[in-house]
Amino acid sequence: MQPSSQNLRIQKRIAVLSVILFAIKMLAYLLTHSVAILTDALESIVNIVAGALGIYSLIVSARPKDNDHPYGHGKVEFISSAVEGTLIFVAGILIIYGASMSLSSPRQVHKLDWGIILIVITAVINYAAGIVCERVGRKNNSLPLIASGKHLKSDTYTTAGIIAGLILLYFTNIYWIDSAVAILFALIISYTGYKIIRSSVAGIMDEADENLLTEMIATLNKNRGANWVDMHNLRIIKYGALLHLDAHLTVPWYFNVYEAHHEIDELSGLLRREYGDSLEIFVHSDACMTFSCAICIKTDCKVRQETFVKKIQWSKNNISANVKHSEKTA
Repeated sequence: MQPSSQNLRIQKRIAVLSVILFAIKMLAYLLTHSVAILTDALESIVNIVAGALGIYSLIVSARPKDNDHPYGHGKVEFISSAVEGTLIFVAGILIIYGASMSLSSPRQVHKLDWGIILIVITAVINYAAGIVCERVGRKNNSLPLIASGKHLKSDTYTTAGIIAGLILLYFTNIYWIDSAVAILFALIISYTGYKIIRSSVAGIMDEADENLLTEMIATLNKNRGANWVDMHNLRIIKYGALLHLDAHLTVPWYFNVYEAHHEIDELSGLLRREYGDSLEIFVHSDACMTFSCAICIKTDCKVRQETFVKKIQWSKNNISANVKHSEKTA
């Protein structure tokens, strides 16, 4: 199954599941009249809307490249995640407001035992769905699925806290605990929304993925070819499930076009073995200069003009700079 098809199938199931869980939580609220349970139910409305947005974004991002979108339609995933994060954040603020009103005049709750049982069931289902969603999302580089998975898991954490508060309420009959628990976990919900918004804006603005960049540089250092004299101007941009990489590879100046292209193919093959076909690579070949001799690890060069001094260990700083390196800039 194609990654895009698998992503869409999972997202559709998550959307249906969100409706079912919302219905169960509303049933628990109608039985108990607990503000804390209502908090959990209101967040499920966000899950439903987010699920619909996720389906839309996956359908759009799976469209092939065209003249108007030469890099594909993957950016829509960041927009979808930003909207989802905003909904989560706003939901948290509204819950805090409502619970604060109830805190001044706490209401008696009913049938807490049934309410707790129903909420526990939703928590277990939510967490399992979150694990599956996030695992498939990371496998297929799908931001909407990763965001949905994190949201479902964080939803479970807040639900677990709400369950703990309800159990305390059940044994103490101190009714203001209900509103206090709702406020506490609404703050957590809002913070989760903020983090999703922050991640989405970073993607829209093509902010560098530090973890991905560090991992990729480590792969390049470990598997560096003897003819790869140097590399610079490395940039990675994410378009949904597609990773776009630009770089300049310095090769011996006496290589012909075929030989230089062979080294680019070797580099591309290495990265695709590590990151799959979702990686789109554009590498420009540069000829080495006299000052490159000092950092060149090629031992069989017959035209070396300077003595080898040291090997440059590529890092986030030196490999991203748009300048050829020498032993002075290592």
